Order: sequence, then C-alpha cells, then structure tokens
Amino acid sequence: MGVRAAVSRPMHPRKTELALSVLQAHRAPLDLRQRRALILCDGKRSLDDLSQLLGNDAPALVAQLIRDGYLLADAPDAPPAVPAPVVMAAPAPAAAAAPATERRRSMVAARIYVLDILALQRNPTAQQLHRQLQSSREEGETVNAIRLALAHLPAMTSDGYAQRVRGRLQEVLPEPHLATVLQATPLPAA
Repeated sequence: MGVRAAVSRPMHPRKTELALSVLQAHRAPLDLRQRRALILCDGKRSLDDLSQLLGNDAPALVAQLIRDGYLLADAPDAPPAVPAPVVMAAPAPAAAAAPATERRRSMVAARIYVLDILALQRNPTAQQLHRQLQSSREEGETVNAIRLALAHLPAMTSDGYAQRVRGRLQEVLPEPHLATVLQATPLPAA
C-alpha cells in the first residue's frame, strides 16, 4: 500500500496507434484477455477501475501491454505504480478466485464492453446501436440493446470476431440475463 500511496496521480492508460490497428484488424498475437484490456483502456479509466473490470491481475496485464507498445500511461510516474498491485495481489488466497469471477459478472461490465466493441466498428448501424445502448437507463432496456447489438454484429464484422464477443458476454453477463441476450435474434426488417 505504501508504494501506491506514493503515486501522486492515478494512471489512466490509453491505446497507441498500434493497439488501434491491432483491434481493428481482429487478427493479432493477443489473447482474449489482452484484447479486452485494450478495449477498456480508453484514457478515462484508472488502474483501479480496470482492476474492478478485469480482476486483480489488471496492473500486471496493463504493464505488459505498455511494455509491448499497445498502451501509453498518461502519468510520468505511472510505471513505478504498476508493480505495487501485483505485490498486493500475490498474497490473496486461491479460494478468492471464484468470488472475483462472480464479482466481474455485472450488467455494467457487459454494457461497457459492448459500448467499446460498437465504438470500434466503423459502421452507421454500430453508431446507432452505440447511442441506443448508451442512452438505456433501465436494466430491461440495456438487456434489449445488448441483444440487438449482438444480433447486428455478424453483419458488421467477421463471424469469428462476433463469436469472441459472444464468448466474452457469456463470461460477464449476470446469469439471469444470459439466455435472453445470447439467444439467436433475427435482425429486424429494414
């Protein structure tokens, strides 16, 4: 905790041009977890925010992506702050892994993920779906907006990418909404 307290300003990692091109290409030497971290690193989320969305190993993951040239840290003192959470996370008991996974199941995490996926698409339909999801306030509206975005995604990108997004949503959506969101939804008539 002492190392983290010494940092005067929290780190807000943001994507480099390399990261943007890798995410747009949908083919890269990145695993799903690294892609997810890149999508969530928008320069607005702090390292603490990312830890809540990605888990306790987020600082190490962000540090690796910074070293590999995919992310930039906006604070000049950010790199020394990265090892501190890794040291703090190491003594956590192995039994805490299951609750951490469950804690990451949230409508907010699913909503942020889909918003970020839609923002990466250069398509008018994606922009409209992004606005619809962003303006949804009630849980039912959010579920329907995510379901609609997921139904339109295969028309905007590759089938493999759409399947990876579905797989990630299976990990983050709250259990009661899994069947509703992930069911096959026909596209509405134009």
